[in-house]
Amino acid sequence: MDKIKITNLVDQAIQENSELFLIDLQFLPDNKIYVEIDGDNGVSLNECIRVSRGVENNLDREEEDFSLEVTTPDVAQPIKVNRQYIKNIDRTLTVRLKDNTKIEGILKKVASESIDLEWTSREPKPVGKGKITVVKTTTVSFKDIAEAKVKIIF
Repeated sequence: MDKIKITNLVDQAIQENSELFLIDLQFLPDNKIYVEIDGDNGVSLNECIRVSRGVENNLDREEEDFSLEVTTPDVAQPIKVNRQYIKNIDRTLTVRLKDNTKIEGILKKVASESIDLEWTSREPKPVGKGKITVVKTTTVSFKDIAEAKVKIIF
């Protein structure tokens, strides 16, 4: 199987829509090709079909048989590429750091090497009894993130 040719075909198909981006491309046993794509505003079924046909129509099954799967990310899976962070600004993320610390907050900003999260916390008043709501923020470096997932809120 010509992996370079297939990679180029996938890239060409994705570049036809500037909102699409590649999450994962795998060459699995038994000539299975797995392509995972995402889009800045989601991915329609028609776009998955278009990418699939863009690859499949340029390969010859007579020469070498293969199976091709073009899919979108599972909502329960962790974020894999930085462009997914940008897509999820203003959504709640659950971030597990490499030291196993967990942070949950609203993604407010994505920089080249970090993200900014914001959340509220109930804390004792500085003076007197009771609690007040405090807005907290933190900057997390990509190199410190072990896993980040979008929290699904119903």
